[in-house]
Amino acid sequence: MFFFCMVCLMLGMTIGCKDKKPEVVTDSLSNDTVEKADTVDTVTIDTIPEDAMDSLISATPMPVTADELFDDFLFNFTANKKLQYERVMFPLQVIDGDSVTTIERNDWNHERYFMKQEFYTLIFDDESQLELAKDTRLDSIVIEKINLQSKSVEQHVFRRINGQWMLSEIVLNNTYQSPNRSFLDFYEKFASDSLFQIQSMNEPVSTVLPDPDDDYSTIEGEFYPEQWPDFKPLDFPSDMIYNILYGQQYRKSRQKLFVLRGISNGLEAEMTFKQIDGRWKLVKLIN
Repeated sequence: MFFFCMVCLMLGMTIGCKDKKPEVVTDSLSNDTVEKADTVDTVTIDTIPEDAMDSLISATPMPVTADELFDDFLFNFTANKKLQYERVMFPLQVIDGDSVTTIERNDWNHERYFMKQEFYTLIFDDESQLELAKDTRLDSIVIEKINLQSKSVEQHVFRRINGQWMLSEIVLNNTYQSPNRSFLDFYEKFASDSLFQIQSMNEPVSTVLPDPDDDYSTIEGEFYPEQWPDFKPLDFPSDMIYNILYGQQYRKSRQKLFVLRGISNGLEAEMTFKQIDGRWKLVKLIN
C-alpha cells in the first residue's frame, strides 16, 4: 500500500486519509509531470527500488491544494523526501522535559510514520471529534508515535506557517502523562491477547455493517463475545501505534473511540469502548 500511495502521487493524486478514493488534481500539474506519470503505468511497482521511487516522487511537485487539509499534506510529506526536507524547520528542536536538543538537516532521517503498513489508528472521546480532520482552519496538529512497550510518546508538532504545514518541533513524553493512559494500558493487552479480546466484549456488542445487497446502505445488528473472531477487523498493532491530534481535547472519559483507517484500501473500523464496572469493554463496532 505504501508503494500504491507513492504511485498515486506520481499520477498527480492528492490522497487524503479520510477519503477512500483519491482526489485527482490536474490544474497544478505541468505537462512534464503528466508525461512522467504516463511512463509509470508501464512499470511493475514491485520491481522499482525504493530509492528510485523516492527520486521519481521527489520530481513531482505537491499540488498547492494539499496544504488545505492536513491529511492530504501528510501523505505527500511522508512519500516525497525532497518535500519533507523543505517542510522541517531545521535545526529541529527536540523537547524532553526541561532539556532541549536539536536535529540538524544532515542528521534527519526520512520519516514515513505509518505509511509502511496498510492502516493507521486514531483515538477520540466521541464521534463528534471525527469531524475535526475536515477542518481547514486548523493551524496546529500533532502526530503521536506511541510505543506501547516502552510507554513513551513522541509528539511531532506541525504548524501552518504562511499557509504551509511545517514540522516545527518534537516533544518527548510518556503515556503516564496522557489522558488516554488507562485506555492505552488496556489496549496494549487487548492488541496482543486474543482471549483477553473476547473477555473484553460487552454482551452483546452492537454492530453496523455494510449491506451486501446495497453499496449505499448498512445493516445494524449485534454479536456476542464468542462471535468476535468473525467480526474482528484485523490483527491489531501491538508495539507501536499512531494517533493524530486534530485539536481534540481529551477528558478523563469512560469512553474512547478507537479508529482503524486503511491507507487507500477502503478499510475503516470504528470501535467504541466504555468502562463498565471499572473494565474497558467493546460496546460497538462499525465496520
